[in-house]
Amino acid sequence: MKTIRLLYPDWLSGGLETYYFGANLLQHILPANPKQPLVKVNIAAPDGLERTVQDGITGKKEVFAGILAAQKVIAENQPQKIITIGGNCLVSQAPFDYLHGLYPDAGIIWIDAHPDVSMSKDGYPNAHAMVLAALLGQGEKDMVEMLSNPPFKPNELFYVGLQNLHDYQAEFLDRLGVDYKIQTEQFVTVKEIETFAQKFKHILVHLDIDVLDPQYFHSTYFANHELVGDGSDCGRMRMDLLAQILQAICHSTNVVGFTIAEYLPFDEEKLSKMFGSLELFTEEQS
Repeated sequence: MKTIRLLYPDWLSGGLETYYFGANLLQHILPANPKQPLVKVNIAAPDGLERTVQDGITGKKEVFAGILAAQKVIAENQPQKIITIGGNCLVSQAPFDYLHGLYPDAGIIWIDAHPDVSMSKDGYPNAHAMVLAALLGQGEKDMVEMLSNPPFKPNELFYVGLQNLHDYQAEFLDRLGVDYKIQTEQFVTVKEIETFAQKFKHILVHLDIDVLDPQYFHSTYFANHELVGDGSDCGRMRMDLLAQILQAICHSTNVVGFTIAEYLPFDEEKLSKMFGSLELFTEEQS
């Protein structure tokens, strides 16, 4: 069974250049495995230029070009399993859609402090908050039309780590009949996760790093107090619980898709820029 690692450093749909740096760093953090070839989605490096909002989406043309590029490299490689190295949450659209075509019986475990079911009309223009709505077939029209396979059904989705919702997000999930729990006081149990996973022959896992509590893990959006988002709450999970959850998922079902998204190593990026400014490290050999 062919497994690829899809390096997809999309930064534009999350509005932060650090996503690009984070994805490229993350590929080196993951355990090495020569049997899982690294396949790169061609995403242009950040250039410091501000993008305009088109049809309610920041940098829409470039963001959608990235989705098409991901679809193309996946189709060229024809994997049976995909480990996606993001980038922001948008990076799950292409691989999850592709895998749904291979495994129509697949379920999604979405480990995230946020539901990712926003629409451009809700006033937040970054497409990373719209990805799951598109995968459910009820999101932004142009994103839904990019799906190559039927959308996922509401009962094929399970949230882990979900925090307080905006009214429009709750209305979306309630209208679709998604069964979810707000987990500000208590997380769903490992048993509940296993029970859901065992309903399906195949599982896709989306891990948004911001599910982690920024008091204890600092490479997340909410650990950077200079940033202002859309008023959403930060994650509250600790690393030991996340590790327990991921072990339980991997042991109880066949995971064919795994996305790691929203890794934002702000300090490491600053360190890289500092060293990059020193001629000692950049001089050419004479």
